Amino acid sequence: MIIIMNITHHMPEFNAMTTPKTLITGASAGIGATYAERFAQRGHDLVLVARDQAKLDALAARLRSETDVSIEILRADLTDAADLAQVEAKLREDAAITTLVNNAGASVAGAFTAQRPEDISRLIALNVTAVTRLGHAVAPRFAASGGGTIINIASVVGLVPEFSMSVYGATKAFVLFLSQGLQVELAPLGVRVQAVLPGATGTELWDKAGSDPAKLPPMMTVAALVDAALAGLDAGEAITIPPLSEAGLWDSYQSARHAMLPGFGNTVPAARYRA
Repeated sequence: MIIIMNITHHMPEFNAMTTPKTLITGASAGIGATYAERFAQRGHDLVLVARDQAKLDALAARLRSETDVSIEILRADLTDAADLAQVEAKLREDAAITTLVNNAGASVAGAFTAQRPEDISRLIALNVTAVTRLGHAVAPRFAASGGGTIINIASVVGLVPEFSMSVYGATKAFVLFLSQGLQVELAPLGVRVQAVLPGATGTELWDKAGSDPAKLPPMMTVAALVDAALAGLDAGEAITIPPLSEAGLWDSYQSARHAMLPGFGNTVPAARYRA
């Protein structure tokens, strides 16, 4: 796995006698379930969060039979205020949780002009509000302890308005920006924040969004995506883009953005805007 951008700090050592615990949202299937498998294989206890109790129960039973880790189930709809508050409280109060995987997300099919307002509101609640609130719930504790990891699942769509997935892409652009901002704020305090930007990945998201199977692009497998994301995490990446072969392209993108920063402080409009 290529290194896209390195984090300059090192994670502090946790007490070797304490088993790390990872809370994963959207854990009942797809990317979230695969993260659960991988972290269980790494010896992490788990807190699995999703709406589908039956799928959570089945996954937990399988992982308990395959590993020695402890697994808690927290059934929650993260678009529901009370359920979201329950998960926030867990993140604030359970000192054993050392990793948050903000994976739960959704999309809405169709053009912006055809999407229902209530579907747009629910999408933003899940992809933006829940991600922000859960990160905010755990970050103070991580910062105080000098350690911890937040993994936010964004998307390459957040970089490509040409895909005509305007609201979904905007939510994922938010997740990327939030992750980068938190990297600036929290890295000096010993907290790692990784943004993962999948491309097209074979998950249930497409079916739930009502996408036409005949029009779907070739896709990366969920297992390949999660393994690449974890390889990026292990390598110290702050931004991991599994389908991007040329790391230099992201470096160029970042360099172009940084080159604009001095100009943002100008106190008069640019010459092209002056009569």
